[in-house]
Amino acid sequence: MKSIQKFALGLCVALASLTGAQASGGNAIAWDKAPVNTTDLASLQNGAKLFVNYCLNCHSAAFMRYNRLQDIGLTNQQIKDNLLFTTDKVGETMKANIDPKQAKEWFGAVPPDLTLVARSRSGHGGTGADYAFPNVGMPNPFWQLQGEREPVYEERKEHGQTTHVFVGWKQVTPGTLSPKQYDKAVGDLVNYLQWMAEPAQNNRVRMGIWVLLFLAGFTFIAWRLNAAYWKDIK
Repeated sequence: MKSIQKFALGLCVALASLTGAQASGGNAIAWDKAPVNTTDLASLQNGAKLFVNYCLNCHSAAFMRYNRLQDIGLTNQQIKDNLLFTTDKVGETMKANIDPKQAKEWFGAVPPDLTLVARSRSGHGGTGADYAFPNVGMPNPFWQLQGEREPVYEERKEHGQTTHVFVGWKQVTPGTLSPKQYDKAVGDLVNYLQWMAEPAQNNRVRMGIWVLLFLAGFTFIAWRLNAAYWKDIK
C-alpha cells in the first residue's frame, strides 16, 4: 500500500513541500483510499490518542466532548488517565491549547476546527476522508514518527519548457515507526476523524437495518392479508 500519509495530508498531516511540488509540476497526485472502518474500536482508540497528542495542540474539536469517547470503548477513567491534559475535565469539549492570535501570526491563519472536517467533504460530490486540503501551510507533526524525508523531483520538458515534477520521497533519517506502522497509525487517525464527524453513524446504520427488516416483514404481512381479503371476491 502506498504511503497513507498522502490522503492524511488534508485531514491533519500537511507537507509544504508536497504542495509546492504539485504547484511546480502541475500534475495531480493520486490519493490513496482512506481505510475507514468506524466499527474497528482498536483503530478508533489509537486514532483518538494520536489526535489528542499531535493534533489537539493546534486544532480544536469544539463539538466533541471527551466523554463521548465512551462510544468507542473507553471508560471515563481511561479517558482521564490517557487523553486529558491537566486542566481538562472529562465532560469538556476538545479545545486547542494554542492561542488563536499566536496561531495566526505563526501560520498565517487560525488552524480550523476538525470536528466535522471529514463530514463536511461528504455529499455534493465530496469525498469524505479521501480528501486533500490544498495549499496547507503547516509542517508535518508526525515527522518524528515517520522520520525525515526529502521530496524527489523529476525534470521533464513539456511544450518547450522545463518543469520539475514530484515523483516520490527519499528517506533521510528513520522514524520511530516503521513505514508499515506509520501507515497504520495515520490510517487510524483518519478513521477517528471520520467517526468524530458523526459519532452516531453506527447506531444510525444499525437502526436503519432494523427499520428495513420491519418494513419488509410488514409488507409481507400486508400482502398476505390483502390476498386473504380478496380471495372470495371475484
